[in-house]
Amino acid sequence: MALSRIWAAFIIIAITVGGYKCFVAGDDAIFTRMVTGKSDDAYKTVYYATTGWPQTTGGNEDPAATLAAYGYIPADSAHAPGVIITANPASADAKALQAAYPSAEVHTYEALRPRLVKHMDGIIETCLVAVNLCIKLIGIMALFMGLMSIAERAGGIQVLSRIIGPFFGKLFPGVPKGHPAMGHMMMNFSANLLGLDNAATPFGLKAMESLQELNTEKQTASNAQIMFLCLHASGLTLIPVSIIAARSALNATDPTDIFVPCMIATFVATMAAMFIVSFRQKINVFQPVILAWVGGISAIIAALVYYLHGLQEQEVTRFSALLSNGLILFIFLVIVLGALYKKINIFDAFVEGAKGGFETAVRIIPYLVGMLVAISMLRTSGTFDVAINGMKALFGALGADTRFVDGLPTALIKPMSGSGARGMMIDTMKTFGPDSFAGRLSCVLQGSSDTTFYVIAVYFGAVSVRNTRYAIGAMLLADLVGIITAITLCYMFFGNVL
Repeated sequence: MALSRIWAAFIIIAITVGGYKCFVAGDDAIFTRMVTGKSDDAYKTVYYATTGWPQTTGGNEDPAATLAAYGYIPADSAHAPGVIITANPASADAKALQAAYPSAEVHTYEALRPRLVKHMDGIIETCLVAVNLCIKLIGIMALFMGLMSIAERAGGIQVLSRIIGPFFGKLFPGVPKGHPAMGHMMMNFSANLLGLDNAATPFGLKAMESLQELNTEKQTASNAQIMFLCLHASGLTLIPVSIIAARSALNATDPTDIFVPCMIATFVATMAAMFIVSFRQKINVFQPVILAWVGGISAIIAALVYYLHGLQEQEVTRFSALLSNGLILFIFLVIVLGALYKKINIFDAFVEGAKGGFETAVRIIPYLVGMLVAISMLRTSGTFDVAINGMKALFGALGADTRFVDGLPTALIKPMSGSGARGMMIDTMKTFGPDSFAGRLSCVLQGSSDTTFYVIAVYFGAVSVRNTRYAIGAMLLADLVGIITAITLCYMFFGNVL
């Protein structure tokens, strides 16, 4: 029921904000953008003239570069300005330009900036994107679920379950000792840790199916499913390769300088998720077994962070590729060799599992379409902009440092859309610079959590769970802990940067 209420609230809020912008603020195109807009639509060309405006604004933002991204081009002898941008509309220079071009609108840059609307996919295009995403997922799901089927028949998942059993048996008391679900969850967490998103999703969906077999109320999330998804959605990843690559592409001075804050933030978010759900489920997290495993994992991660922190950008990328891709091939090899040793029909087992991957990918389409459409409406209606501008005004009125607000769009979008958050992170770095405080913060926020509502829609949708109980609240609370941690770390590491 919680998911239904949130979904309905998203739609009502989006349409309300869109209606206000259309009928009160005079944005006649808002409904068109919400329904049929596309992210690759060309921007309408607007020519502008300037007088007395700053070449840079708060932080490292370059106004000319920002305007160019939205189709604004400096006027020339062949094109009269439609907009005059000035630091002081009452100045003599501004009035002279206005007299020369009476049809031009006059704005300060600060007043014009909120009116710049980034093109995004509307409802129709988002439906196509959701279906295409599932279609692309079919092949990956078929491959990894086929391999999981081989591993199960060969007994590999049971072996992994017995190894991790002492730890998971305390966190997931409702899962019997040695149950395959423990092995599936371990595979998912390992893939997530190494940034193997393509492998993590099939492993995670297989874990949800295994946990659903133990669930006595099939339409209601079990305690084990909630614990698993909250830990999964905390987004614990060892090496944020895609973030480092994006910073490198934008010519950051040191693309890897966000590595340690990212690692700490995502680890804190994962621990927060474990404590929050454990408190709700009355699990004692201070049991010696849990403390030993958490301590051991923490020590391994700390050692890897220490080692990687001393490497150059290219060396980090090379190490990550070798570790993650090498591990995939190692898993393939171990599963096939184990199957040969057990003398099972390998290809038949693969095909049987792959069929399940196809069926699962198709089954999640309605859930994914519904969630992505609601999120699209929030983005295209400008609801996020309203929230961000409101927070900036609030903290400004309180006299607080507002630098962090410029990086918050990534944090607000991340629980809803991974690709949207990545686009916002890149946009923030382009606007303020990759070495700015906002640019670095957006990167740390991008690496400190996962796409909560996407996870809810896909993973619960795959097993037809409709009552998610307190899962969404626990995930969002863990996300909030991750956000607060990321902001705190950025002030600690980069507090002297504008």
